[in-house]
Order: sequence, then C-alpha cells, then structure tokens
Amino acid sequence: MSLQDPFTDLKIERQDSGFYKGYNLPIALVSKIAVSLLVLWALVWPLSANDTLRSWKSGLLSEFNIFYDLSVALFAFFLIVLAIIPATGRMRLGCDDERPEFTNFSWFSMMFGAGLGVGLMVYATAEPLGLWETNPLTVSGEVAAKSQDAITGAYRYTFLHTGFHAWAIYVVTGLSLAYYAYTRDMPLTIRTALTPLLGEYSNGVAGHVIDILGVVATILGVAVTIGYGVSQLVDGAFLITSADWLMDGVMKPSTAGLIVALATVMVMSTLSAVSGVGRGVKYLSNLNLILSLVLLAVFIVFGSFAFALTTYGQALVDYIINFVPLSLQAYGPMSEVEFASALPPEAAPFVAELFPAATDAWGTRDSFLAGLSGETAALPDTAKHAAYEAGIPGRLFGWQSGWTTFYWAWWIAFSPFVGLFLARISRGRTVREFILGAVIAPSLVCFAWMTILGGSAIDLELNGDANGAILSASTTATLFVTLSQMISGHMLVIVSFMCVVLTMTFLVTSADSGILVMNTIMSGGVEETGVMHRILWGGLLTLVIGTLLIAGGGGLEALTNSMIIGALPFSVVLLLMCVALGKAMINDLRRARYDESPAKR
Repeated sequence: MSLQDPFTDLKIERQDSGFYKGYNLPIALVSKIAVSLLVLWALVWPLSANDTLRSWKSGLLSEFNIFYDLSVALFAFFLIVLAIIPATGRMRLGCDDERPEFTNFSWFSMMFGAGLGVGLMVYATAEPLGLWETNPLTVSGEVAAKSQDAITGAYRYTFLHTGFHAWAIYVVTGLSLAYYAYTRDMPLTIRTALTPLLGEYSNGVAGHVIDILGVVATILGVAVTIGYGVSQLVDGAFLITSADWLMDGVMKPSTAGLIVALATVMVMSTLSAVSGVGRGVKYLSNLNLILSLVLLAVFIVFGSFAFALTTYGQALVDYIINFVPLSLQAYGPMSEVEFASALPPEAAPFVAELFPAATDAWGTRDSFLAGLSGETAALPDTAKHAAYEAGIPGRLFGWQSGWTTFYWAWWIAFSPFVGLFLARISRGRTVREFILGAVIAPSLVCFAWMTILGGSAIDLELNGDANGAILSASTTATLFVTLSQMISGHMLVIVSFMCVVLTMTFLVTSADSGILVMNTIMSGGVEETGVMHRILWGGLLTLVIGTLLIAGGGGLEALTNSMIIGALPFSVVLLLMCVALGKAMINDLRRARYDESPAKR
C-alpha cells in the first residue's frame, strides 16, 4: 500500500505591492518590532537592560544547562546515523543527475568564512590558552592549571567547542532546509524544515512564529560575532597606529573605537549584501581563505610548529576516544543542601561562608584557602580541603554553563543563518557528502588553527618566553600579543595589518551573509530580495550591536547574554527539525521502494 504524498503545499503570503512587496508582512513587521524594542530598551535604560539580561541568563542556565548540552549531543549522533546508513547517505539534494553549483574550493571557503571565520581569528589563540588555565580536569583538581599535564584537557575541550558537535548544529539546519528545498521544490525558509510535523499548520501562525524565531536568533548570533570581531579590530588598529582614543585603559577597546569599527564594518557589509551571494560573498570568502592560509604560514614558520604538530595528533586521538563521554557530560547547579551533605562535621556549621568560594569555577584551591577568614580559617587543613572537594559538582556546572553552554548557544543562534546559507550553496550534493564536507572537513581545519596558533601561545608561556604577557591579554587581543612575542619590527606591523584586514573581511562576510539570510526568511524563501530591505536590516543590525555594546559599558556582556537567552527557543526548533527530517527520509525511502516494487510495475 502506497504512502500518502508528503505535504508540500506551503503557501507563504507575500505582499503584492508597496514597500514590503515580495515579503511576508507578519514576519517582517514582528521581527522589526522585536528588534526595535530591544534597541530602545538598551538605548534608553542601558543599566537596567544589562542587569536584567544578566539575571535572565543566570536563571536560564540553572534550568536548561543540561538541556543545551544533551541537545547538541543528539544533533551529532543524528547526523552520524544519517551518514552511515547507505540509503540515507546516498540521497541527493536535488535531482538524481544534478551536480554541485560551486566548486569544492568555493563551497568550502564560503562555508568556512560564514561559519567560523571571526571565531577563529578571536579564539584560535585565546581558546586553547584559556582552557589551559581552566577546564574540567583542572576544576576538579585532577591536574594543575597551566602545566604540561593541563594541555590534554585544554585541547580536549577546545576540540569539543569547535569540532564535530559544533558543526553538527549548523548542518542539522542546513541539511533540513536543503532536503526539502531541492528534493521537494519547497521554499528555502525555516518553517519548511518542520512541514512533516506541522503539515498545513505551516501556512499559519505556527509557521510565522518559527520563521520569526529564526530571524531573531540570526540577529543575536551575528551580533555577538560582530561584537567580538570589532573588538579585535580595535585591538589590531591600536597596535598598528598607537592611537590613544581606540583604547580605554589597558588593552580594553574604548566605546568610541568599537562604534567607529562597527560602523565601518556594517557599511561594507551592507554594500556587499546588495551585490548578492554570487559576487560579494563568494569573492570575499575566497579572499578570507587565502589570507587565512598566509597567517597560518606565519605561525608555522615563526611559531611552535613542532609542538603544534605533536599536539594535533595526540589531541585528535584523545577527542575521538572521549567523543561519547564528552557528548553526555552535562551538569546541573549544586544547592547548598547538596554541598552541606558532603562536608565533614567540623565544617558543616560554616556552609554559608564556604559554599560560594568552593563552587566558584574560576577560583583555585589556593585562592579558596587564602580567602578563608575567622573561624573558617581556623578549621583543620583536612576540613578545608574536604570543603573544596565538596564543591567540585558546583564548579563543574559553573565552568560548563559559562564556557561550553555559551558556545552551544552561540552556535545555535548562528545556525539559522549558517544553515540556510549552507543550504543555498549545497544543491546537488549527496547527504553523506554534505555531512562529511560540512562537519568533518571544517572541524579538522579548526583543529589545525587551534593547535598551530593556540599551541604557539601555550608553548611561549610554558617555556617562559612570554613571561605571562599572553595570559594577561584580553580575549580579543591575545592573537596580536602572541604575534608580538614571535616577530617584531616591520614584519609585526605587516602581519598585524593583514590580521586586521582578515578580521574585517570575515566580519563583512558574516554580516552580509546574515543580512541576505534574514531577508530570505522574511520573503518566504525568495533568494533575490529587495535592495532597500537589505540596507534597512544592515542598519537595524548595526543598532542592535551598538546599543548592546553601550549597555554593556563597551563590553560584550549584554550581547552574549541576549544571545544565550535568544538561542533557547531555537534549540527546540532544531530538535524538531531532527524528528521531521528523520520522518521525511524514512517515508521517502518507503515511497521509493513501493514505486520500484513488482506490484507497482
């Protein structure tokens, strides 16, 4: 008996005339209103906005940290199953005889630039170095921070944050959208991915809500990326020009510097977005990849390449061996009652004094002991150490929610943008090719960046050459400080200038791709959208980033808190995408078998 034909009658109403011609009015208006309200809130009441966002983020992580972490594990395992099963892996995103639109080089460079370009520039040195100082192995006391033994944990979690799990988030979105768009000829928009579950309800309010969540998540994800990127731009510009107005204090970008850098990036991004994917984004992405290879060569020649090469192999094996345990590692908050139950009797009366310090993920045993005073300081050494050990679950939760979950929220918020962008450039590829090309290949390149650039920074600190200079640098300044420890003179200026250009092109690529994707969602999947709307959304995106930077006092806290909050509802959409895609593939395979059966013939 044949299956019922899949639901493909997706009718997204578009305006026939006026300013919103070609756009779905509810999606466009609600998205703009939501973004405008966020801008006004952050602009008129910056302190209130920052404090409220911080409180919301804290409460959300207490309740949903485990949900975030296990959801990402599910995405990775889901894609592994699809790639391994022969029937699903050989399905083609398009007609059976269709071939890819872009060459592998252009496909990879666009994917690389949009997916993690700015993140690599900011975190290639900062991430491994930061995790060398603090990771679950150091937090639990298994190894000493900033030691030779701590390198294993540093790269285990660096690879977790930038590897298969992370890219799986993008690919779940991209594969879902591409599958329906190119095998069922449906619109390339977020709601399409849930049509196997929603059916005709996709044409109503439910569909509008899903697309709006995609737009809002995209704005917040792109905003955080650009926020970090412009901060690094200012750091690099200061190193080259020594202009005092760019900095506010020691290696902290000034608000004025950030706003000027932001305005420059967004003007260039909007101009590139107007030119479209085939020209602006494609050419910038190719330039990004070439300049990235040049920067990589600088670190290979002048950095600690032997250290990086050894670390890469060992860390990759360690990551693969620990893939399943890392996937299922999720912690909940620790209560004072739980902490008290693990204390020795002599320390039990001092729970209130001991609990905050013992569960502080960013402290150390030495700082915990040094911070004790009065009666707690007079406790026996065994009781003090036992109290610190009792706080391990709380410290692990604090570390994970502040580090790993922050990354998962960032990747999830970025996934509507990168996923839809991946879908647009991946027509004609098989499911297996899409998964391997967009999960495995970028991960291996990210690992190389993290070990070559980050390994050089760690080696300079480990052998004492940097003397703490890199460790004391801000996140966005770490790359430039590492370069200053490796090279000097005119060459340092030239390479630093190249890094500024590379960061700029990565930012422009991310922002213009985000603008194109937001317009695609609001137009119901139409790829060629109105120029004025691209310009308008470029302006709105600039206002979101600028006002949240001001609300954060020139820092990135308000931006990151907004993103973590906004990513939660879209993580539910991603889980539903997995269910919907699994259902669609199973039913399509059953239909194909029925059509080829003797009874059918």
